[in-house]
Amino acid sequence: MLPPADAPTEVVEAIAKIESALDDVVNHGSDDELFIASYLQGHFAVESRQLEMQQDATLTLLNTKMCNSLESAFANNELEAEDAKQVRALWERLFSQVNQ
Repeated sequence: MLPPADAPTEVVEAIAKIESALDDVVNHGSDDELFIASYLQGHFAVESRQLEMQQDATLTLLNTKMCNSLESAFANNELEAEDAKQVRALWERLFSQVNQ
């Protein structure tokens, strides 16, 4: 069982919404969408879990950490350019949905 989150409720709820949206893509998406969502999900799991333990967590900090994590991976050529573009686009869409 996970320890209780220290982050503000707004951040914890946003993380849960993004996780749910990623799960929906994994469960119902095409093979390409599944690959993109699964890749993003790996990065999101690492960054969001760390952030949930921070009392000063914000949605801006979540976005910054995710963008830095993805850019670092892309700089190491973990994905083809088109796949990286799709991962970025999915992250931007998911983040904008919770940051309105």
